[in-house]
Amino acid sequence: MSTSYGKDVRDTLQRPTRELRHAIPDVYQGYKALNDAVLRAGALDSKTKELIALAIAVSKQCDGCIAAHAHAAVLKGATPQEAAEALGVTFLMNGGPGTIYAARAFAAFNEFYADVEHQSPAP
Repeated sequence: MSTSYGKDVRDTLQRPTRELRHAIPDVYQGYKALNDAVLRAGALDSKTKELIALAIAVSKQCDGCIAAHAHAAVLKGATPQEAAEALGVTFLMNGGPGTIYAARAFAAFNEFYADVEHQSPAP
């Protein structure tokens, strides 16, 4: 059995996240507005911002954040090499733990990237 740091983490958190979102909808709505404002393209494009978020997720050692931002970075057009280089910065800032969580993040990124790469364009 292989370990998934992308889809399995996302799927495992889906139900408890939904339950909490229903319990505190205003808080989640506020967080979504912050998320959307921060990740909107400005002086930095959205892809770069997602790669920054992915690197911070490694620094915070947050598997759910890693899964979310790895997927979002793929959807924004990041390549495996771009993800790898962004994750390499985490080694500098986090030492040994960065090497572990960055590997998880790269596995999650590649998992989502494989899905997007194998999709055929719509006619």
